[in-house]
Amino acid sequence: MPRTTDSDGTPVPQRLLAAATRLFAEQGYDRTSVQEIVEAAGVTKGALYHYFGSKDDLLHEVYARVLRIQQERLDAVAGADEPVEKRLRHAAADVVVTTIENLDDAMIFWRSMHHLSPEKDKQVRAERRRYHERFRALVEEGQESGVFSRATPADLVVDYHFGSVHHLSTWYRPDGPLTPQQVADHLADLLLRALRP
Repeated sequence: MPRTTDSDGTPVPQRLLAAATRLFAEQGYDRTSVQEIVEAAGVTKGALYHYFGSKDDLLHEVYARVLRIQQERLDAVAGADEPVEKRLRHAAADVVVTTIENLDDAMIFWRSMHHLSPEKDKQVRAERRRYHERFRALVEEGQESGVFSRATPADLVVDYHFGSVHHLSTWYRPDGPLTPQQVADHLADLLLRALRP
């Protein structure tokens, strides 16, 4: 059985993910070998295959860990005992902040997702659909209660907001004029203004 941590206590899966993320960002997914990943992580191929079945699994996990955080936070916000407009605004801002905080991971995934196996691609789509549906349910709740306008279908409202999130990597810079929270607040406010009855 491979060691689960190194001398400083970092678990092997996290070391492998950190090495893979850095190498995928620097070289691209397709130009990064499994050997380079294990050497950078300081583990054997056996250790990699103990935790991840393939390089494809590593790529999936780069994105899946971000989506898990976002899903947990969305579930907590959506289930809170607060007015729907407050819950939607919080969720809309949170997806922006968490994407910016993990922008390298998101960029690697979007550039390389076409390398996923059909099974992994199907899994990612199902995970993203669950997030999308939970977010859309907040919009629909507000539309059904009359808090939000029904002029635009909920699916289109959500796709528009997520489109803005997916384009963050093309223009957002950590040294730019806006903090992650400021960007999040602006985009969340745009969404809520668009939904005003």
